[in-house]
Formats: sequence, structure tokens, C-alpha cells
Amino acid sequence: MRTRRTLTGLLTAAAIATFMLVWPTAPAGADVGECSAGWHSDTLASGLGMLENLESDGRGGFYVAGLGAGVLYHLDAQSKVTPVLAHLDSPAGLRLVGKHLYFLTGDQSSPNGTGTLQRFDTTSRTVTTVLKGLVQPNGLLLLPDGDLLITHLTAPTQPIGIDRYRPATGKFTSSWAKTETPNGLALSSDRRTVYTEDMLLSRIIRIPLDAPDKPSVVGEIRDGLFPGLDDMAATKSGTLFVAGDNSGSVYQFDPATGTSCTVAAGWFLPNSTPVPPRGPTSVRIARDGDRWALYITCSDGTLRRLRPPAGVDLTPVR
Repeated sequence: MRTRRTLTGLLTAAAIATFMLVWPTAPAGADVGECSAGWHSDTLASGLGMLENLESDGRGGFYVAGLGAGVLYHLDAQSKVTPVLAHLDSPAGLRLVGKHLYFLTGDQSSPNGTGTLQRFDTTSRTVTTVLKGLVQPNGLLLLPDGDLLITHLTAPTQPIGIDRYRPATGKFTSSWAKTETPNGLALSSDRRTVYTEDMLLSRIIRIPLDAPDKPSVVGEIRDGLFPGLDDMAATKSGTLFVAGDNSGSVYQFDPATGTSCTVAAGWFLPNSTPVPPRGPTSVRIARDGDRWALYITCSDGTLRRLRPPAGVDLTPVR
């Protein structure tokens, strides 16, 4: 059975061949520039093993998916770490809906369809499995109508793309959008489209919610051969912040122009080989006192905070 690390090693090799084939026809876009001046980073937690995703609890703390340890952690507003659930199979995407925390399992170990979507009641502490049979589920996004989107890191296996699930009725649509190697997800500022990536080609993709069969490329993040684009977050002003789990960087991306720059770099798993995941895996925007900040999970077991310079508006899409 292939793990995600083995799979992404194969994807990296495939990406090299793919780049050589498609680079002459790639959409226009500037190489990654530097825009880290004025950003300040600090570490809120460390030593948690390989981390995959996080979600604000709305009270100054976070839920964090411990991919390596198979643990769902909670960090309170003082960064005290408490294991909430253990013995999970490679937990990944997280989204809090009221008192219910939805989370995916099987990110590393489910090429044969043993992944799940589960729901943790943060009040009663009970867990319910709401979907079974998922293949390499990774990214999770809550839509304005209450539906959830689920990405699959399954290339070259099936299913391809993004599933859609409606908790209110139980309706499940497999491959709602058939985009190639999607990973992270973010809602656009007008709430009419979602963004994801083609992880192999390092492209940012826009998908209309009313026309998921009509995705479009809005740009690329060209940082080496394979930055390994992962989770992302969107601001109300339209900016995307994207994790590079192979490059060790966090990027700022403008969908309107297709341009990008680096706000943080060098966050690698110590002594790692260039096979993802080994750097930042998730980006979220959450409260930092009376301001907003970026919060990033990393493969080195840390949860970091990135505070922006003056003039950078991080107000998130809600």
C-alpha cells in the first residue's frame, strides 16, 4: 500500500516529465518574487510530529491535524496543547461548523478507498463517521450553502477531482469538479467561485460554483521545478496565501494578475529529501488580538504565526 510520501515521490517524478511537455504552452505569469519585508513569524507550538491542517476554534485557539501521529490536537488561546482524538488514520482537512468539527482521514494510506469524513461534536465529544470509501482525501472547504468540498490527491488513480457533500441531506456527488491533482481549497471574495491547485503543474485554478465543469487557470507559482502547492486561504480583498509543502515557503498570490511572491521561506523538515510533504502544509487566517494573522502548520511539527506588515489587509472571506 502506497503512503502519501511514496505517492508524492511518484508525482514529483511525473511533474518533471509533465513540465517538459507543457512548459511552452503554460499561461503567462511572473516568477516568484520576494515580499517578506515586514512580516514577523513566531512559533506557537512544536514537537507535534508531521502536521497537515488546522482550523480556528473561534476562541483564540485551534484544532490541528497530526498526520504523522494520527492525532487531532487542540491548542487553546495560550497555546496549551491537548490531544482530542487519537489512533486516527492520517487525519487531514478540518472545518468547524457550529459545534461540529468535520475532519478527513486516510490522507496517506487510502489508495484503496478506506478514507473517511468524520464529525466530532466538540460539546459531547462524540465522533460520527458520515462518509466512507474516500480515496486519499486531503482538502476540505465549507461553502456558503453549508455543503463541504473534498479534494483527492489520487493521480494517477481514480477518482479525479473534488467531491461535494451536503450534510443537511446526506447527498454526495463524486468528482463534482474533475480538476487534476487538487489539494488546497479557498472560497473567493465574491463567494461565487472556489480556488484550488493543480499540484503537479503548480497552477492555481478557479472553479465557478454554478459551473464546476468549467475550471480556468488563473496563474502559476514558479518557484523551482515543484513547489508542492498545498492548502490555501483567501482574503476579502482577493489575495490568496498558499503553502508550499515541498519548497518550504508560504506564497502570496493575486488571482487578478497571476503574480505571486514569497512571504516566508526555509521552513523545512530537518534533514528531509526533496519529496513532499516536508514544509508548510496549511494556511489559515484567524484573529490575533484585534488584528488578523496567518497561521501555518508545517511538516516539522510546528504551528507558526505570521503577522503582516502595516498596510496588509488580511480580513478573511467568511
